[in-house]
Amino acid sequence: MGACETPQKTRSAAAADAAFLHALGERVRDARARRGMTRKILAQDSGVSERHLAQIETGQGNVSVLLLQRIAAALNLPLTEFLHQDPEQPLDLALIGQLLLRLPAHKLSLVRSQLMRDYGTAHSDRIKRIALIGLRGAGKSTLGSRLAKKLEVPFIELDREVEREAGTSLSEIFLLYGQAGYRRYERRCLEKVVEKNERAVIATGGSIVSEPGTYDLLLSACRTVWLKAQPEEHMARVVAQGDTRPMTGNREAMEDLHRILHGRNALYGRADVTVDTARKSVEQSLRELRKAVAA
Repeated sequence: MGACETPQKTRSAAAADAAFLHALGERVRDARARRGMTRKILAQDSGVSERHLAQIETGQGNVSVLLLQRIAAALNLPLTEFLHQDPEQPLDLALIGQLLLRLPAHKLSLVRSQLMRDYGTAHSDRIKRIALIGLRGAGKSTLGSRLAKKLEVPFIELDREVEREAGTSLSEIFLLYGQAGYRRYERRCLEKVVEKNERAVIATGGSIVSEPGTYDLLLSACRTVWLKAQPEEHMARVVAQGDTRPMTGNREAMEDLHRILHGRNALYGRADVTVDTARKSVEQSLRELRKAVAA
């Protein structure tokens, strides 16, 4: 201990270090949840062991900058997302620019979204395309295909477009290129869909809202509808379809699902319209969806 370093200062420094590591772990865990990634998937994409990730997420393990950079790359986020001191500071701040620095931080995302809506694409063009967002199991494919048939417009599943663009399945895309590779395909395909389709119903992937640039493009080019349900219904519907991705082998599946929804609620809430499908039949949900998009 240095001559000027008192036990009280040492304890204060240790407490500050512990608080920083805890906040860092929360940011990593929240980013993983927003993208719907299990710890196992993040470990595979980043090359960081599940055990080490668990220690980082609970604030119990130190982490080198190089390892943190690999985690950030696997999540397709800048390293600064995990290192900034203000946990509420949004990424939109750097994107919006100096003119909006006087606004409160919590308004930046809303203002950026509104600017994209007002100036990104003409309103009359935007409302001709309907994009359905929400977690898997909300009914995007089922309701989207039926809505498109009623409106006599094309129905497009963005993930199928990604598979066609890549020439392989989603599972292979994630295996070969990771989340970052999938995001690049997703953005490219959305741009093509918007360019080629003046009118359409588009079903998007559940995590599209966690990629700011792609989500802003969606908001500016389409009328967005959040199909909302309870976590237990999401899980039950996905399992009923015989598909448990990305929950396979995860003992904390329901906890992860709750965390994903909690992490994305504000993002989903930026949609133009919300339709709650909880405890409703397909026909009931379809009626509400048609009424919402006709308003």
